[in-house]
This record gives sequence, structure tokens and C-alpha cells, in this order.
Amino acid sequence: MNNKERFIEIYKQTIHRDGSEKLLEFLLSKNSDFFDAPASARFHGNYDGGLVEHSLNVYDCLKDYLSRERVQSTYGLKYNEESIAIVALLHDLCKINCYKKGFRNVKENGQWVQVPTYEYNDTLPYGHGEKSVYMISGYMRLTREEAFAIRYHMGFSGSEDARNVGAAFEMFPLAFALSTADMEATYFIEGKK
Repeated sequence: MNNKERFIEIYKQTIHRDGSEKLLEFLLSKNSDFFDAPASARFHGNYDGGLVEHSLNVYDCLKDYLSRERVQSTYGLKYNEESIAIVALLHDLCKINCYKKGFRNVKENGQWVQVPTYEYNDTLPYGHGEKSVYMISGYMRLTREEAFAIRYHMGFSGSEDARNVGAAFEMFPLAFALSTADMEATYFIEGKK
């Protein structure tokens, strides 16, 4: 099973909220490059299909984190399968249609050569996490905790005011869990080899 098939299977098995079918239709349409896009221009997942792969990695990391005994018994973090799938699989919708293939010059063995790269061009510069929340909300309602988790999934590595990040993590623990899963996927699973 490839990443696109796995994403669709998880999505259809776990996400049943009103509007979820229309959102999946959009992701599969010619108006979206979700299944072909990279996850970044130069870092993790900077290859065709990197975005869907990253989304699945975050899903796996979040499921693993939330299944830990300490997380459940000591911290009391328990979420339903639908919420887990929504925040993990959809947290980076903001990256749809933002990366275009291009070239950049690099020096190899003393010679300048052109190498393929991605250029970032966001035609809807609404922020990162907040743009994903905005895009999802056009199709289906998010719970408050889901919206805050997606909004603050970059944690302290984003450009947000650190006080807001800390407050969001305290008020909405799913935000902390998603941020942890996103960082694990980004730096440990997809990091530079």
C-alpha cells in the first residue's frame, strides 16, 4: 500500500464528521497537490510526496505518544480516533499548492551546476497553523482543542509569541502532543540522512 492509499484508508475509517467527504474530494482533486507536494522546500520531506508521507509519520508518532501509559494515566490524555486522525493528517494542509519546482545554482567540484529544488510561493499568506485551521473549517467543524492543536503544532519553533504557545499547551494538551509528534517526525524520522 502506498502513502496515498494509506492516507485515504485511515481518513475514511476514522473521520466521519459532516463535510469530511468534501474535504477528501478536494484533497484528491486537480485543485490540490496534497499527495504530490513536498513537505518543505529544502529540509524534511523535500521531495514529491513528502507532504503526505510527513502527515502519516505525524499520525504514527501521535498515536504512539498518546498510547503511552504515563501519558494516559498520569497526564490523563485520551482522545478519540477521529480527533487524532484529523489533527495529525490535516495539520499541514497550509502547504497545499505552495511549492513549485525550480532550480538553484550550487558549486560542485569547483563548477556551478543547476540542481532541482522547490520554491515556496504562498498565494494565501494566512500564517502556518492558522491557515490549516482556516482551510479545514471551510469543509468541517473542528473542536476547539483540535483547532488549537493544529494552530500551535509548530510549538516553540514557530514565529508565535512563546507566551501564547505555552498557554495553548497548558489549556489544550492535544496541541502539545501534536507538536511533539510533528517534531519527532520532522527531526528523527525525516531528518537529513
